[in-house]
Amino acid sequence: MAPKVLIVLTSVDKIPGTDHQTGWFLPEFAHAHNVLKGKAEMVIASPNGGEAPLEPASVEMFKNDPVCTKFLNENQSLWKTTRKLSDVLAEVEGFDAIFYVGGHGPMFDLHADANSLALVQYFANAKKPLTAVCHGPTVFLKATAPTGESLLSSATVTGFSNVEEDQIGATAVMPFFLEDELDRATEGRYVKASEPWGEKVVVSQYAGLGGTLITGQNPASTAGVAKEILKALGL
Repeated sequence: MAPKVLIVLTSVDKIPGTDHQTGWFLPEFAHAHNVLKGKAEMVIASPNGGEAPLEPASVEMFKNDPVCTKFLNENQSLWKTTRKLSDVLAEVEGFDAIFYVGGHGPMFDLHADANSLALVQYFANAKKPLTAVCHGPTVFLKATAPTGESLLSSATVTGFSNVEEDQIGATAVMPFFLEDELDRATEGRYVKASEPWGEKVVVSQYAGLGGTLITGQNPASTAGVAKEILKALGL
């Protein structure tokens, strides 16, 4: 039987206090789906359930990416009919890994969402893979290990860098610098690619029981994260 991966998307469609549309970032779902399809069963969830907003800018930015174009044309039901995180919690034992898609949205809901944190706690207790890409690793900042310490206290991680945030002009509307917070939580073990937008995938262990923690820096890192998920699942 194929392993079951829970994929979590944001429910935030607009950056609070602005007219800036946001959501989840197209290539970070499309390329993960492309790697995982046929090898793992995927269940898609979001805090509010129903349609999870796709960040319009990501569609334009990746309009010449064939994987993104195909995904956009053929898989809209995946993000238009997501499960509610609170409902998924009741059947969490049936999942083998969890993957958080990035985009700016997670910085405003999944970062502190109680149901998301409960899911992360379950996966940590069960020593199952916790994975995220780009802004997705924000979901681990408030999470604790089974020992009560920060989930990231002994981990090495990556995530969207300050330079990349500056280059897309979003620094001013972010609630905090993800790179800085990840670096603080890991006591200086945040790492990034030698050049902005370069691929960077980090496989580490989260604190406590030592399960697998997989993080990717940016959209270019998504396929690499998904491949590491398959490895962690023994595929």
